[in-house]
Amino acid sequence: MRLTRYTDYAMRVLLYLGARPDRLCSIAEIARAYGISQNHLMKVVNDLVNAGYVTSVRGRFGGVRLGRPAVEINVGAVVRHTEDGFDLVDCGNCIIAPACGLTGALKEALAAFMAVLDGYSLDDLLVKRDDLARLFVADATMVSGE
Repeated sequence: MRLTRYTDYAMRVLLYLGARPDRLCSIAEIARAYGISQNHLMKVVNDLVNAGYVTSVRGRFGGVRLGRPAVEINVGAVVRHTEDGFDLVDCGNCIIAPACGLTGALKEALAAFMAVLDGYSLDDLLVKRDDLARLFVADATMVSGE
């Protein structure tokens, strides 16, 4: 199974914000840290705000931060929210689907995949929070040439 870039970016935003729980971060800052499109990231962040995973503060000194504690953000729930569908193959339009064992095997595999993700919170992924924060700072320093 391959997750979409949208889900990848959503998880990156959450990890970035989780590594900096004590301050607001700008979308431009997050985009620079990862070297990704700010415009695309704005859509992802807006969706995360609407879902309650992220809180947005408007204004000159505004930015975004986690909308709830990292321990309360379930990775499986985020993936379900950001992915459109989980059909690994198009069994619905296949003439042999009623007699094919692949359909059931794929459903079982997907359930196992999601069960593993359901076992993790964002906080679990941030066990090396300080190391993550340092990597972002080190990368920003290399990019700015300081």
